[in-house]
Formats: sequence, structure tokens, C-alpha cells
Amino acid sequence: QVQMAESGGGSVQAGGSLRLSCATSGHTSSDYCMGWFRQAPGKEREAIASIDDDGITTYSNSVQGRFTVSRDNAKDTLFLQMNSLIPEDTAMYYCAFRSAPRWVRRQTPCLRMGGFAVWGQGTQVTVSS
Repeated sequence: QVQMAESGGGSVQAGGSLRLSCATSGHTSSDYCMGWFRQAPGKEREAIASIDDDGITTYSNSVQGRFTVSRDNAKDTLFLQMNSLIPEDTAMYYCAFRSAPRWVRRQTPCLRMGGFAVWGQGTQVTVSS
């Protein structure tokens, strides 16, 4: 059973940086997507970054050029490096996992997929101006 747990959230001033971590366990599949999502109060959940088992990354327009998703396979950990933070980045951040065969991922980037079945509990990021 796949499990995920985020950490690294906190409060930072605009222009600052944070790195979120997501410890994963229990997945043995070699065909998967892992993603970072966020949800601000009163807003819909937003998919912001993803990486698949081939290392292909995709980003939303809102974070492109400022955030970087990566993974450490040896430590089963997913990361989200967030630079140049702005108040609009304030949200609860979640990591998530889904299985996805390569032929599916070639048709639809992970970031555009639904069906993420496993979620962490979330970590709060607050950016002050």
C-alpha cells in the first residue's frame, strides 16, 4: 500500500524559498506519476508540478520557472523546491501518486491527469508580503 507524507511547509516572506519533501513508501510499480498540488482557502485544488518514473517533469503556468520538482529514488522522497515565492503561493500543499503506464503518459502529461489515488496529509505554506 502506497503512503505519502509531506513536510517542509512554513511561513516565509515574499521572495523567499522553501523546499517541500514528500516521503513515499510501498510503491513497487515502475509506471507512475507523482505530483504536487495545492489548495488555497475558497479555491479549487490546483495541480502545479509532476514527475514520472522516466523523470519527465511538467509544471503549471503559475509556478513555471520558480518551482522545481525532483525525486531521490534511493530515499523514496519527492521534493518541491519553491523559489521567488509570492503571497499567491499561500496554500496547503499536497503530494500524490498514481499508477500510469508509459503509453498513457505519452498521450497525457501527468500534470493533466486525474485519478491520483494516494495523497499525503498536506503541509501549509504561507507567504507574507
